This record gives sequence, structure tokens and C-alpha cells, in this order.
Amino acid sequence: MKLTDQVSQRNFKAFLWHAAFLALAKNFMDVDTIIPAMVIDAGGNSVHIGLLTAILVGVSKMAQFFFAPWLQNKERKKGYLLLGVNTRVFPLLGMALLFFFSGDMTESTVLLLIFFFITIFSVSGSFSNISYTDILGKSIWQEKRKSFFSIRQVISNIGVFVSALLAAKILLVTGYPSNYSILFFIAAGCLLVASLGFWYAREIPVKGLQISGVISFFSEIRREFRTNRKFVHYLWMVNTLGISITLLPFLVLYAKEVFDAGNDAVGGFLLFKVAGSVLAGAVLFYGSSRITYQSMLYVIATMSFLMPVLLFLLPSISLFFLLFIAGGIIFAMEQVVVNGVLLEVSSNQNRAFYAGLAGVGNILPALFPLLSGWVISVWGFPVFFGIYMGIIAASYYFIYRLDCKA
Repeated sequence: MKLTDQVSQRNFKAFLWHAAFLALAKNFMDVDTIIPAMVIDAGGNSVHIGLLTAILVGVSKMAQFFFAPWLQNKERKKGYLLLGVNTRVFPLLGMALLFFFSGDMTESTVLLLIFFFITIFSVSGSFSNISYTDILGKSIWQEKRKSFFSIRQVISNIGVFVSALLAAKILLVTGYPSNYSILFFIAAGCLLVASLGFWYAREIPVKGLQISGVISFFSEIRREFRTNRKFVHYLWMVNTLGISITLLPFLVLYAKEVFDAGNDAVGGFLLFKVAGSVLAGAVLFYGSSRITYQSMLYVIATMSFLMPVLLFLLPSISLFFLLFIAGGIIFAMEQVVVNGVLLEVSSNQNRAFYAGLAGVGNILPALFPLLSGWVISVWGFPVFFGIYMGIIAASYYFIYRLDCKA
């Protein structure tokens, strides 16, 4: 099968279907607000938040490095995509049942099972993401990609806004642990419906780079690093700028510890984060032809650097709602630019391989939350924010060297 306008348009719609229902699911399991608040309510502390954020943000991406050699050799990856996506439904159901029966369990047992289910959820997501990136890149015309990412962001934001209102209402009117049980049951259902879009998609099989074993895998890595300097700068950029999406869970912790924020405030944080995402999505949709990936990266870096500064200049619970608007903007823009740049620096023949190598770009985002939880517990939030700002500042150099004109 060859890529035609008809097939490209069909896949365009299929991937948007998945994006819409995934957006509905996301807020019921939001990694920046719902899940950190859930862990704290279950008896967790800053170290638990750090470990959980590391699993959700960094480890899930790093796992792609180990799946890539095997998936790269497959001409067709749709079956593996469906396997990974549908596997993610089961840990969400497990979380729902966990909180339904948590009254009969000890606090340590609940926390242990939370980490067990979250790990399965994250690793299965990394497995499916390689196939998702590969199929998307070869099944939609290149000139339609930025338009796709922009429209996907708009549709996602509509779904995110609707689910955010419902999630905030559930948190407000339903007490612990029933509130989290309801949230994860809904998330599992939405994720299952989202996977139907991939059944509809038509994959364009491409025989690409073949990797025969471990030695061949690492030989290809060395060759790509020598010949594609832009990809090396991409990895450094993701490693440094990537920690920006780990900040919000620690802001939730800060709000709970310093201002004794309750579930009503957490629901508000979620709504304001969604508002920021909607705003960013609208801007990117209408300006997709004029806004470059390079300029978006600079905006993300600047906003990420300024968030802790604003926190110390205006230390109040009201400011947190504005910070979560900024966090939503950063999150929405990263969803577009990180995936978009990866598609630009790779080809149909090596995209799965590159998607796996992109996991190397998440070493620091995986380790940073672990370090942060310990730093906060020993030295407090000021030292944590100082380290965070230093790493974000370093990202400017790698954004400049990336020099992405698309």
C-alpha cells in the first residue's frame, strides 16, 4: 500500500479520534494534579511524589530505548500499537478497584499497589509510543504534520476542558477514596474508546533499518550520533528542557504543605492548567504556518524559568492558579514541539529507532524528580527551585544549536 491523499486523510481522522478520547481520559488521571494529590491523600510524601513523577515522566520514555531495537525490525507496527494502548486500560481498572477496596488495606499496601499499577501503565505507554510515532510519521503527508499537531491540540483541549470540569466536580463532591475510584473507572473507559481510532487507521508498511542484535544496535547508535548532529542537540534539549513538565506535581505538594490546599484547590489547579492548554492550542492552531518549533522552544524555556521566580515574588495561594495556567501552556506546546521536531530529524526508515533513542533524552527528566523529592525533604523548596532554574537555563544553548527552521 502506498500513501495517497485519501489514506493520509483517513489516518488524519483516525489519529484525531484517538486524541479526542485520550484527552477525555487524561484529566481523570492527570499526572500533574490528580495523581500527586492522590498519593498525598494516600499517605505519601515528597519522596513518593518524586518517585512517582520519575516513573510517569522519565522512566516511561527511557523504556522506549529497550523496545526500539525489536520494533524497528517490524514492517507493520499497528498490532503492537493496539497491544500497548489496550494494555494501559488494565492498570487504570486496577487503580479504580484499589481505591474501591482501599478501606480494607493498610496505607503502605495502597501506596505499593499505586506504584505497581502506575509502572505498568507507564511502560505499556512507552511500548505503544514507538509504534505511534512510526505510524504517524509514515501515514500522514509531511506537509500536513504541523497542521495535524495543531488541530490535535485544539480537539484535545476541548476534551480536556470537559473532563476537567467533571473531574473537579467529582473531587469536590465525593470524598476519598471513592473520588479516585470513580476517576480511574472513567479514565479506563475513555482510553478503551480512544483505541478504536487505531483500528480504523491504515498503516503504510515500510521496510526500514534492520537491527540484528545488541552489537548492531549500539553500532547504529554510534553512527547516528556521528552523522546526525541535530539529533544529538535534540537529545540534549529534551534532557534539559524536559524537566519543565516535572514541576507542577511539586507545586501541588508545595500548595498542600504551605497553604494546606484541599481537593477543591486541586480541582481548581486542574481547571487552570486546562485553560492554559486551551489558550496555547488556539494560538498554535491559528498560527501554525508562521510559528516555528524553534520559537516555541524559547517560549517554553522562558516561561519555565520564570515560574519559580513568580512564586517567590508573590507567595500566595492565588498565584498558584496563574502558575498552572503557565504550566498548561508549557505542557500543550511541548506536546506539539517535541513530537514535531522528532519527526523532522528522523525518516520513515529509522523513525522507530529514533523514537527509541529519544528515550535517552529523558534520563535527566527521570532522575530529576527522584533527586528533587530528596532535596525538598532535606533542604526545602528554595534549593529545589534553584537547581530547577539552573537546568532550564542550560537548555537555551541546546535550543540555539538545534536550529530547527520548521
